[in-house]
Order: sequence, then C-alpha cells, then structure tokens
Amino acid sequence: MLVAFSIAPSGTGRADGSVSEAVAAAVQVVRDSGLPNRTDAMFTTIEGEWDECFDVVRRATEAVAPFGSRISLVLKADIRPGYEGELEAKVSRVEQALTKSNRG
Repeated sequence: MLVAFSIAPSGTGRADGSVSEAVAAAVQVVRDSGLPNRTDAMFTTIEGEWDECFDVVRRATEAVAPFGSRISLVLKADIRPGYEGELEAKVSRVEQALTKSNRG
C-alpha cells in the first residue's frame, strides 16, 4: 500500500508560522523506518504493509506533538494487494503514457 500524509502542528507560538522543524522531525521518523518514501512540498508518501505504514504515521505524528498544542493529520491511502514498488511504478506508468501521447 501507499500512504501519502501531511502532519503539521498548530498553536506553535511562532511569529513566522513556520512548521519546518516539526515537519523535519516527522520526516526523520519516516526515513529511519526503512520504508520506501518520497517527500515533496505537500506530502510524504510511504510504501509498505498496512501495519508498517500506520505505525510510521503514528510515530511521525508523535514526533510533531512537542511542536504545538494541536496536530493536523491528512492522509490518503492506495490499498492494492499484491503490488510492490508502486511508489516508483505509478509515476513511471504516467511518464510512459505522456511519452506515447507526445509521439502523436
């Protein structure tokens, strides 16, 4: 399965509203997990089994807790039994389709 999630604290007391340190703490949990992952400007996506993924999401959420009085968690999951390597494969299939459509 793929799980894309975003975690951010609120009530940080920071004048600039930055949450980068909190996000870095969450991303460190993800990277330390050993699961395939990708982080972009809005989400971090991980790939693994149900229990593995949601354990990482839980621990990443806990890592953000010290940074504010409240935590926002948004997640989306692609549950497709029997498939692995989809973090890269899904993007590859889209790129292939774009190449075909550009050929005419």
